[in-house]
Amino acid sequence: MIRSMTGYGRCQSVIGGYDILLEIRSVNHRFFDFTAKIPRSYGYLEDKLKSFFQGSISRGKVEVSLSIYSVGGADAVIEVNESIAEGYVNALRNANKKLMLNDDLSLSNLMRLPDVFNIRKAIDDEETVWECVRTAAQTALNDFIAMRENEGRRMAADVCEKLDNIEKMVAMVETESPKITEAYRTRLTERMKEILGNTSVDEQRIVSEAAIFSEKTAVDEETVRLKSHISQCREMLSGDNAIGRKLDFLIQEFNREANTIGSKCQGLEITKTVIEMKSEIEKIREQIQNIE
Repeated sequence: MIRSMTGYGRCQSVIGGYDILLEIRSVNHRFFDFTAKIPRSYGYLEDKLKSFFQGSISRGKVEVSLSIYSVGGADAVIEVNESIAEGYVNALRNANKKLMLNDDLSLSNLMRLPDVFNIRKAIDDEETVWECVRTAAQTALNDFIAMRENEGRRMAADVCEKLDNIEKMVAMVETESPKITEAYRTRLTERMKEILGNTSVDEQRIVSEAAIFSEKTAVDEETVRLKSHISQCREMLSGDNAIGRKLDFLIQEFNREANTIGSKCQGLEITKTVIEMKSEIEKIREQIQNIE
């Protein structure tokens, strides 16, 4: 099943004690281009996320946004600065001796004094954090791929419709091409009779000239190759692999054959058909710019 390069996926959930919000979006790009917005303290996750998504996405400009918080402050470590607390106690009791005050110093009094407590972020276990983020990333990726595949189905249906149109045009060229040679032979015979008057026309010469003309204007090879390209394109669209680059090359071959047919056959009907054919090919080319 083909996929569009445009997609979006999101997961917001509490996993393993972390409140995680992860979003992934992508637009067209010739290659896999990855950028991430991640909190600085979790910067080590960027390479892991890149490798994780690259395993499922072959092309597109991919942007990932991650926010992560420890639920209930579990990522904070609170410590008593014992040296400062001891300094406060000694200073207050020394002052008490001089001032003759009641010594009612308690823990609750000490807690109100500045710098008694140190609050620092706990050191995360990187593998544990990654497993939580990976779970969220997988959920977001599933939504992302589903959106890409839905869009891909619509694109494939549109391309197949245009391939049907091109196939009908190729059949029309195959029908009209022999008529051009016959018309040339008729015109040549009439012209020779007009020039020679009563002198008999050399039928062998007419046949020879018509054969030369037919060889120059024959498009059998081009139409056969076009039908082969159409068949290959349909096979690719029904497959499961990333085909964007292959289709891009194949559509160039479509154009090459159509241009050759147009240059060989000057008949009005075939010329009109080739113009319509190139229009359909261009529409396919525009579509495949967004295929992974």
